[in-house]
Amino acid sequence: MAARIGGVFDRKEEVTERLQQAPGAEAQQEKAVTVDGPPPSRWDLRTIRVTFSWLRNYSLSGVWRLLDSYDLRPRSARVQLYSPDPEYISKVAYLHQCLREAVLAPDKIVFVFWDEMGYYRWPDPAPDWGLAAPAAAPVARRGGSNNKQWRIIGALNATTGQVDYLDNYIAGRKQIIQMYRQLDEVYSWAEQVYVAQDNWSIHKHEDVLAALVDLPRIQPVWLPTYAPWLNPIEKLWRWLRQDVLKMHRLATDWEELRRRVNSFLDQFRSGCRDLLRYVGLLGDGKLARVLRGE
Repeated sequence: MAARIGGVFDRKEEVTERLQQAPGAEAQQEKAVTVDGPPPSRWDLRTIRVTFSWLRNYSLSGVWRLLDSYDLRPRSARVQLYSPDPEYISKVAYLHQCLREAVLAPDKIVFVFWDEMGYYRWPDPAPDWGLAAPAAAPVARRGGSNNKQWRIIGALNATTGQVDYLDNYIAGRKQIIQMYRQLDEVYSWAEQVYVAQDNWSIHKHEDVLAALVDLPRIQPVWLPTYAPWLNPIEKLWRWLRQDVLKMHRLATDWEELRRRVNSFLDQFRSGCRDLLRYVGLLGDGKLARVLRGE
């Protein structure tokens, strides 16, 4: 029930609860081009005004001021973390178990997060400094006869931040096997190397699984389906894109672009705490707390 404050009904609770739901018939009548048009998927000042009968005499600026007094304003939405994997809980529990084993026995057990990424010759656009005139806006310049693609298979050590990788024009089963053998050599001192990875079909190809039989120290840890938030190396790819690939000026120098990508990754060959912090393996994130045994 609305409370009366200073002669004005305070309906904050009513408005807040309604805005958590989808716009309805009133919003449809306000925004649809024809009577058969669907209701809008999101709220705006017009649809909020028509939805509440007691707001219909307000101007749009008046609606804005009222909502602001209720601490309601447009905000960027968060994506709900969701995996359809029926074994999500058990897979996450096993992931946490393996991480803790690596922390408790660092001289025997290694845990790495594995993933693949691809990049192209042509740069992606991104904000950059330039003159205010529209015609002088920064340009993601393209060149060369085609938009070549290159691929990287990477492995991020969860406790040290060491990055190992293999780059090639393709990331197929032969390259997956080669990367497994590379990890087997890099961590030749370890008794067990856990490799957390997604469920891409190539990872479970019969040739790959057969090769793993000859690499008994390598143990895949299968992440839940559609759960990239459980694979911190995804954030390493984001860092790479932000610092090297977006708005690069090397569309006509493919070899130099590849060299710079590799140079970026080579920074982490000996491990890096700053990288661990960036990807959420140090700090207050869930996986960081698991590593600390919390």
